Amino acid sequence: MNSLTELQEWYHSQCNGDWEHSYGIKIGNIDNPGWTVKIDLRETELEHIDFPEVSYGVGEQAESSGENWLLCRRAGNDFDGCGGPHKLTEILDTFLKWAHENQQ
Repeated sequence: MNSLTELQEWYHSQCNGDWEHSYGIKIGNIDNPGWTVKIDLRETELEHIDFPEVSYGVGEQAESSGENWLLCRRAGNDFDGCGGPHKLTEILDTFLKWAHENQQ
């Protein structure tokens, strides 16, 4: 199964008649260039699960990384991922790996 199909399955499994009216997933682009992914974890199995930050090519390494960078972290009730223009799949895979490891 590819990342987008898996993300669709995860999203659908959260839909219970209420969750999808208040929460969800946002995928956008940024002008670095790159991608941003925000997944609301409220009222999901992942709401209270720690997410260890995954990053490379940011901060002090940013000058030499060019478009090869990624940052995935937990920000409050959200999974926040961002990365270079070819990192959307890796961002989704990072979230999905964590979600699968923490399914109940």
